Amino acid sequence: MKKRLFIMVEGEDDVRFFGRLIKPLIAPRYDSIEIIPYACIKREKVNRFLKSVILMKNDYIFVADIDNERSVRDKKQILYYRFSEIDGGKIVIVIREIESWYYAGISGSLAQELGITETGNTDDLTKEDFNVRIPRKFDSRIDFMFEILKSFSLDTAAKKNSSFRFFVERYQVYENPG
Repeated sequence: MKKRLFIMVEGEDDVRFFGRLIKPLIAPRYDSIEIIPYACIKREKVNRFLKSVILMKNDYIFVADIDNERSVRDKKQILYYRFSEIDGGKIVIVIREIESWYYAGISGSLAQELGITETGNTDDLTKEDFNVRIPRKFDSRIDFMFEILKSFSLDTAAKKNSSFRFFVERYQVYENPG
């Protein structure tokens, strides 16, 4: 029996990433997938929502950036404190910020097409690093993000970002064959 999946994310860049890239790849496993940005929702409301998802026997993934925390464990402790209903097994920590996942998916051919230098590991890439690397030909960071998502390489991203690799392996996110 299929069920609903709720992907809880911090903000709009995360909504874009999960909506355009991840949702289509895992959609066949669920009746529906909804992406919910929780950063602007009051803590009590998020807790009530998580409780209702569990009571209705649906599934969720709770995504958070590690930001400046020293470890995944430290970040999870903050989330446990903030959200009493959260299940540690449902948490995915993005190292360092979602922009590092976007940038990790730029393959050699896409980098050439965009006129940028291909990077190695993106685990330490911040939002600020990402913004500095946006080619001038793009009107906005959102345009640049959409361009990356159009040709995003899951394999390249899994090689370049350890938290992305953890996510795709844990949730068996693979490109649809053919």
